[in-house]
Amino acid sequence: MPTLFSLRGIARAISRDRSPASAPLSSPLISSARMLPTRRLRPSGAWQRLRASALLRAGLALAGLSLTGASQAVDFGPFFITGFAKVEYQRGSNHCPNCQRFPGQDKQRLWADELVPGTPYGTRSTRVTLFQPYLGARFDLGQGFKVEGLLSQRWRDGKEDIPGFYYAKNVALSHEDFGSVRVGAMTTRAWSIADFPYGTNLGVAESWGSSGAGYGLLTNALRYTSRRLDVAQGDLVLEATYDRGNTDFRINKPRFIELFGQYYRGDLVIDAMYQDSRNGNPQAWGHGPFTGLTPSSTDDAKLGGSGQSIAMAMARYQVDSKLELTGGVRRNRWSGAYAVITQPGASAQWNNMFNVDWNGTLGGVANPGYPATSVDLLLGARYRMGKWIASTGMVYLGKASTANPSERGQSNSALINTAVLHYDFGNGLGFYGLAGLVHFGQKGLSPMSMPGNSAFTNVDSRVTRSGNWVGAGVVYVF
Repeated sequence: MPTLFSLRGIARAISRDRSPASAPLSSPLISSARMLPTRRLRPSGAWQRLRASALLRAGLALAGLSLTGASQAVDFGPFFITGFAKVEYQRGSNHCPNCQRFPGQDKQRLWADELVPGTPYGTRSTRVTLFQPYLGARFDLGQGFKVEGLLSQRWRDGKEDIPGFYYAKNVALSHEDFGSVRVGAMTTRAWSIADFPYGTNLGVAESWGSSGAGYGLLTNALRYTSRRLDVAQGDLVLEATYDRGNTDFRINKPRFIELFGQYYRGDLVIDAMYQDSRNGNPQAWGHGPFTGLTPSSTDDAKLGGSGQSIAMAMARYQVDSKLELTGGVRRNRWSGAYAVITQPGASAQWNNMFNVDWNGTLGGVANPGYPATSVDLLLGARYRMGKWIASTGMVYLGKASTANPSERGQSNSALINTAVLHYDFGNGLGFYGLAGLVHFGQKGLSPMSMPGNSAFTNVDSRVTRSGNWVGAGVVYVF
């Protein structure tokens, strides 16, 4: 059996799953205002989804989720080039891009809470373009061994998606009987599979895949993937990934571990993953990179350690040739991270803090960070009608449990619903229309699982409790 990382399998997997609800190109929930205050949440969808999940489907032959079509990948012997391009337009209500008094500041910082009184908000239009090529090579070494390489970067509106980080820059050695070992930069399973197929199939790729306490991009990772195992009349693949992050940190050394398993039996697919990390960037951005506590290791001695983890299970069931049902649950855990100035002065620089009791103390520590846990849910369905696919999705980001006496979003929740209709023109071209709405449990800071107060929907929870949007997009896979 081919390994999970067969590069040519990427193109085949895309051509078999090209609905807009499952389109390799991102969720219909993408726009520039859904980003972190200090850095933008990148639109999801596309080839990283393909590498992380479509390869799994190719390797495990997850039947029943595909559409007829032909990939436009270009082959040059053992080398190939493939990728996607996308344009999406949206019109949404209750946008307020100028409401925050100090724009660009992270949600976790106290001064980022302040709004500008009387700032108008209302209906606005947004547009996004995405482009991501994949360059791959695969060589057969004989006796069942193969070596593979993969390189990919994504551009959003003409700019590097997450500056300084690749979506793929790795090499792998595989054997049909022993599995594969991959080294380098890659995506995590928790983000990439939650993003695609689960989130993308339902139009909630950003709100499901990019929320929570996980990480999405790895820079110095080592991954082992088993061969397919026959278990309980089904197929099971197991995987372990380790990343040491920014090795310049000597006191608060980063450490990341991810365990992943996928079980397939008949029309049922179950994906389960567990991430545990120490001393990565404290965050609630499941798409974000794992590096260190701050961007600079010179801050090391001024910082305290922190950690976070997720446990997530998702499943898809093909009821018949037309209907597919999806569900998922995720438990988030954050240790909290106290706030401290790392570079004093007129323009003081702060660390990356999380769930802070500002102006409080705990055990003699000023501005302490408190542990927190929360649970998020996913539900949805897809219905296939020839070249048309209709889908609907729901994401619930739950309230958090924490002892923090200050309100940092733990009392809020969010319910996001979407509806998508996609048409496959064939030869890699697809069109989709979409609609969605969000409802917050209360007006105030957004739920702890959200990286920003207006993330994913452009609707700021401090300004209003609800909002909606409609839009359309065109995607092309080559």
